[in-house]
Order: sequence, then C-alpha cells, then structure tokens
Amino acid sequence: MEWNLIFFVNSVLLGVGLAMDAFSVSIANALSESSMRKSRMCFIAGVYAFFQFAMPMIGWICVHTIVEYFSKFEVLIPWIALALLLWIGGKMIWEAVHGEEDEAAKVAAKLTFATLMIQGVATSIDALSVGFTIADYGLLMALVASLIIAGVTFAICMTGLLIGKKAGDKLGAKATLAGGLILVGIGIEIFVKGLFF
Repeated sequence: MEWNLIFFVNSVLLGVGLAMDAFSVSIANALSESSMRKSRMCFIAGVYAFFQFAMPMIGWICVHTIVEYFSKFEVLIPWIALALLLWIGGKMIWEAVHGEEDEAAKVAAKLTFATLMIQGVATSIDALSVGFTIADYGLLMALVASLIIAGVTFAICMTGLLIGKKAGDKLGAKATLAGGLILVGIGIEIFVKGLFF
C-alpha cells in the first residue's frame, strides 16, 4: 500500500463506520448526564477514540503473529458486545424505572470509569477485524490509519455527546431510560450484524 489520497480517505471512512456505535453510546451517556462538563465530554470521547485506535492495532498484530487463534476468537465478538451492552443498558433501564425520583439512583446512573471502559471495549471490539483489512500495511501505515480512525471517532463522539446533552435537558427523568434502551438496541444490532452479515 502506498501513501496516497486513497489511503487517507479509506482511513477516514473506516473511522466513520467504526465510530457509529460509539456515537450512539455517546448520545445515551449524555442523555443520562445532561449537566456533563466539556472536560468530561473530552475524556469520554477520548476513551472511545483510544479503543478505536487500539483495536485495529491489536487486530493488525494478531494477523502478523497469531492469525489462526484470532480467527477463532472473531466468532465470539458479537456475543461479547451483546453481553456487555445488554448489561450496561439493562442496568440503566432498571435504575430509570425503579428510582426516577430517588437521588441515589440518579447518582448511580452516572457514567462510572468502569462502565466507560466496558462501553469502550463493547463499541470497538468489532474493530479488531479491521486488523485483517489493514494487514498489508506496514507498521507505520497501520499506526497512522489507526490514529486517523481515533481522530474521527473523537470528533463523532463529541458530536454525539453534545446532541445527547441538549436532548437530555429536554427529556429530564426519561433520558436515562432512553439511554438504556439505546444501549440495548446497539448491543442487539452489533450481535445481529456480526452473526448474519
């Protein structure tokens, strides 16, 4: 592969495609935390961008080292994403239904660091297979492509957070329920897409 315009366009398009799940999760997160500060939004978008950078690189490394084991693991990707997002989304729905007026439930519904890490993995795990797509790249090109994917993801997630924050102000208590339903829907979508397409 050569350093040309097609390389950069392909990397940007890969970033857009891979960031869609993280975009939806960003909206869901901001819906349930409408008072989110810009620094927190940057941190959340940065976490998703990091995972979208790391997963293609891990996939690239697997292709160049342990490809036969990676191809067996790839079958589990939709199941892992479904389980993680159903758990997080289900928890948000439970908290919204059973404690809308309870202040402790509102605090619990806020995005914790552990939950953010799980979301980062769940929304980017399908990017492992991008390692196959960029397998013919050298190490430097794979790094640059992954950095472009991360930059695109960051921008798209910031947009999602801003949209969710504005909508969360309008939806009030129903925002956490909407966020949970979005996460469950994304989990099912990743699962169905991974198994059948």
